[in-house]
Amino acid sequence: MRNSYFGALSAEFAGTMILILFGNGVVAQVVTAPKDSPLGNHDSITWAWGIGVTLGVYVAARLSGAHLNPAVTVALASYQGFPWKRVLPYIVAQTLGAFVAALIVRVVYADLINRADPNHTSATQIIFATLPGNGGGGVSIPTAFLDQVVGTAILVFVIFALVNALNNPPLANLGPVVIGLLVVAIGMAFGANAGYAINPARDFGPRLASYITGYSTAWVAPDGTPYWWLPIVAPIVGGLVGGAFFKILVGRYLLPDDSEEQPVGREAVVEHGGEN
Repeated sequence: MRNSYFGALSAEFAGTMILILFGNGVVAQVVTAPKDSPLGNHDSITWAWGIGVTLGVYVAARLSGAHLNPAVTVALASYQGFPWKRVLPYIVAQTLGAFVAALIVRVVYADLINRADPNHTSATQIIFATLPGNGGGGVSIPTAFLDQVVGTAILVFVIFALVNALNNPPLANLGPVVIGLLVVAIGMAFGANAGYAINPARDFGPRLASYITGYSTAWVAPDGTPYWWLPIVAPIVGGLVGGAFFKILVGRYLLPDDSEEQPVGREAVVEHGGEN
C-alpha cells in the first residue's frame, strides 16, 4: 500500500534534488570554464536555476505540493494551514535532497574544480553555497541579510498569489513555469549582494556537501566571518514577511464568487441582462 506521507517526503527530496542538480551544475560549468568561454555567464545561471525550479516543482507537486524550500514550508504553515507537524520532516527531506544533489555535482565536476581551484577556496565554493558579494567582498553582513529577506519575501508573496485558487492563478498546469520565471527574475534583480539563496535547504545542504569534500572554509565568508547561518535565518524571516504582506494586501480581499457582494443599482441591471 502507498504511504502518502512518505510519498510527500520522497517527492520533496526528489524535487529539491532536481532543483540543485541544475542550479549547482550550471554554476559549476560557468565557474570552472576558462575566461571568455562560451559555456555560460550570469544569465545562463539565472535561467538554469529557474528551469531547475520549474522541473523540481513538476516532479513533486502532485505528492507534496512542491515546497522545495523551508522558507516556503514555514510560510505555508504560518498562513495557509499547512500542518506544523510536517514542517520539520519536509525541511529535512528538502535539505537531504539538496545535499545529495550537491555531492553528485561535486563528483561530476571534480576534475574541472581541481583544475580551476586546486586549493578549494571561495572561488569555487560559490558553486555550492552563497557568499556575500558572491565571494568578491564589498557587501556587509547586514546588507546580505536584508537582501535575503527582501528576495525571499518577493518569492513567497508571488507564490501565494500564483497558487491561490481565488486569485486567477495560471491555468493548464503552467504554475511551475511561472514560478520558475519568478526565480529567474529574482536572480536577475537581486543576485549581486548575496547570491539569491532565498532557500535555506538550497544553501545548507550543498554547503555541508562542500565541507565534507574539501572546502574547509565552507562555513565562513572570505574574510572569516561566520556566514552559514545567514542563508538559513534571513530567508525564513523573508518568507514570513512576504506571506504577511500577501495576506494583508491581497489575501483578505479574495472571496469565492458566491460570496462576493452583488452589484447594486444600474450596474446590477446591466450585469444581469439589461434594463426592461
